[in-house]
Amino acid sequence: MNVAEKPVTPAGRARLPEWLRLKLPQSPEFARTRHLLARERLHTVCESARCPNQWECWSKGTATFMIAGDRCTRACGFCAVNTAKPLPLQPDEPARVAEAAARLGLRHVVITAVARDDLPDGGAGHFRRTIEAVRAASPGVVVEVLVPDFQDRDEALNTVLEARPEIFNHNLETVRRLTPVVRHRATYDRSLSVLRKARDRGGPSLFTKSGLMLGLGETEEELAEALRDLRQAGCDVLTLGQYLQPTPAHLPVSDFISPERFARYGRLAKRLGFIHVASAPLVRSSYHADDFPARDVRNGHLPAGPEGKRVDGEFLR
Repeated sequence: MNVAEKPVTPAGRARLPEWLRLKLPQSPEFARTRHLLARERLHTVCESARCPNQWECWSKGTATFMIAGDRCTRACGFCAVNTAKPLPLQPDEPARVAEAAARLGLRHVVITAVARDDLPDGGAGHFRRTIEAVRAASPGVVVEVLVPDFQDRDEALNTVLEARPEIFNHNLETVRRLTPVVRHRATYDRSLSVLRKARDRGGPSLFTKSGLMLGLGETEEELAEALRDLRQAGCDVLTLGQYLQPTPAHLPVSDFISPERFARYGRLAKRLGFIHVASAPLVRSSYHADDFPARDVRNGHLPAGPEGKRVDGEFLR
């Protein structure tokens, strides 16, 4: 990817292109969602990670629940979540998440967490308890988890998988070359291993998912390699979105990728055999997560590829 010329603001940060400038929706549902989350004392990745889609999602009555606190044990160069010594887990948090999901009427619930390297199981047991509580409160709900790497510990991964989420998401985040700069303590190959183990152990009812941020300085060839690596690890669902610098202390944006390029990357990614691809500037891991009809696909209703069938092939020719 060639670095685009970027206008710079007086503060020294790149000015957003038109396609990334949002109009904030006006909806009473936003206030209702905010009030409910505050009342249940819940964290969301929408707030903690400064997601640009917060206004849209909350105005539709959806949110991604972030469990195990809002203090992360890692300090990734792209992430706005606070790095600090975590507080003890709250035993009643799974029940509060379940109550909020039920009150919001969610049929697709996304649960994520900060990295909890301070805990022996990395917080895996807390994930399982939350999944079980959500299922008990909302029978028939689709549960998607977006997990840290748990340092690739088998026991932790098995604990989450035993709760049988429909979708197991772990983000690769960036290409191999940039991983040491972008991700703190995480490694490229460890993330692929986590996804591969989830695919192998999760059974036919589980879908695996991963995502990358673009605009950090990766080349198209490096992106192609990452997508091939994900497919070889058995990844089913892919998200590609624009990296946005949350504060001046975080990694700068190298390139703003146009919507047309995102669309092209999405089409090319489907050639690799991903079942579902979301590729656009504002796409995030859980943005419109329910657009992927997990149960329909599991029942054999596969979405068609660009030629009317699933095809595997090289990303770039």
